[in-house]
Amino acid sequence: MAPPDDEPLLPDVTVPPRCCSARFNLAVLMFFGIAVVYGLRVNLSVAMVAMANASEPATPGFNGSATPACPLPPGSENRSRTVEQPDGTPQYPWDAETQGWLLGAFFFGYLCTQIPGGYLAGRYGGSLFLGLGVLCTAVLTVLTPLAAEWGPAWLFALRALEGLGEGVTFPAMMSMWARWAPPLERSRLISLSGNGGNFGAFLAMPLTGYICQSLGWPAVFYICGGAGCLWAAFWFLLVSDDPRTHRRISQEERDYIVGALGEQGSGHGWSVPLASMVTSVPLWAIVLTQMCSNWSFYTQLTSLPTYMSNTLHFDLKSNGFLSALPYLAAWLCATSAGFLADHLIEKKVLGVTAVRKLFTLTGMLLPAAFLLAAAYSGCSHVLTILFFTLTSAAGGSSGAGVFMNQIDIAPRYAGFLLGITNTFGTIPGVMAPIVTGYFTEDQSLEGWRKVFWVSAAVNVAAAIFYTLFGSGEVQAWAVPDREDRTEEDKRTRSVSA
Repeated sequence: MAPPDDEPLLPDVTVPPRCCSARFNLAVLMFFGIAVVYGLRVNLSVAMVAMANASEPATPGFNGSATPACPLPPGSENRSRTVEQPDGTPQYPWDAETQGWLLGAFFFGYLCTQIPGGYLAGRYGGSLFLGLGVLCTAVLTVLTPLAAEWGPAWLFALRALEGLGEGVTFPAMMSMWARWAPPLERSRLISLSGNGGNFGAFLAMPLTGYICQSLGWPAVFYICGGAGCLWAAFWFLLVSDDPRTHRRISQEERDYIVGALGEQGSGHGWSVPLASMVTSVPLWAIVLTQMCSNWSFYTQLTSLPTYMSNTLHFDLKSNGFLSALPYLAAWLCATSAGFLADHLIEKKVLGVTAVRKLFTLTGMLLPAAFLLAAAYSGCSHVLTILFFTLTSAAGGSSGAGVFMNQIDIAPRYAGFLLGITNTFGTIPGVMAPIVTGYFTEDQSLEGWRKVFWVSAAVNVAAAIFYTLFGSGEVQAWAVPDREDRTEEDKRTRSVSA
């Protein structure tokens, strides 16, 4: 039987051991770097509870609602929202609107550097951009207490600058894997490294709350920023853009990676085929599907604390692990999905296109079902947490589907394409909370059910669209021409010398 058209064609070479290899060491180091990145991103959202001097007693409903959707726990009627801080720790009189602007400032910068970061990383290699992105964000994080003392305008500007720094990290990561990940190992390597974000959120949420209460909220930013600077030191010391220029890689592994990638394991020139990209149906399938998937992700990310606190009156402060449990489930499921996807391709059970569509369908349809189950769980804390956790776990499987599809259809432009898809994918981060607020002004269960129905419908529509138009084949416009190959060879020889 003839192999599928999109089956990777590899030379007859021996696959070197994966354990302790240069490519898997790179994945582990990236994993911790992305974990730090996500910790730097979410730390303010948790620390804000301690930074803002919101000492008024909690009201039964939301926005003045007199009748809560679910019964209040005994003794909670006069509970204060203030988080106890060590003596001398400053707090600021920021109202809800000010806090909202500060929490959203990050995305103003984050949107600006995704595409240029991906373009430059694809041209010059991603290690410098990924390392500097994390390092700059970490240094700015250390300055957060000083900016907060100067005023909310300074803190807004600082968070926007942090977003500028982090914007280049994921496109740079994908650009590096275009040169390091053999086709039969892409799913596991990219899943292992990229899912540091879920692991970072899982650790950051409960640890940030604990540090706030034990050491004061400024310590959160000193510790997180210090961790980022430490990681950057290891990164610049140990990492190389290309296996051909790595100082500690074995000759066997170098030959395997270079031979497996062939001409696709090179950077692109100054020009990129924008017209072909704009008219590429498989690329639009990735863009629209990631936007829709992120709608569900951001709805859960922004609504879970609000829904559990204001509607179900669940005390998330004393249950930090439960609030972070969905991220743990997503990390475990997404990483496992990456290994399973590679196994299916390697054993020729399915072609690349079929694998990407299978994991995308699983990662879109099952979360839609679990979100609706959470919507109809009533006031049950246990069922709600269970279904939110299952939503995140099932959604993690799309990490082996549409979220790495850029490197399938255009390996040499993978970083640039990820910058494009991530830019579009950030739009739901702005829109989803607005839609949620429109439906849930009174925090009723009926309003929240509309939110979850919208999210589920968006997921189903995206799953159908991607199934019809998605592809795992390298597109004709992504094949390097002779001029690009010659230029890349010259640059590689120059670096090696």
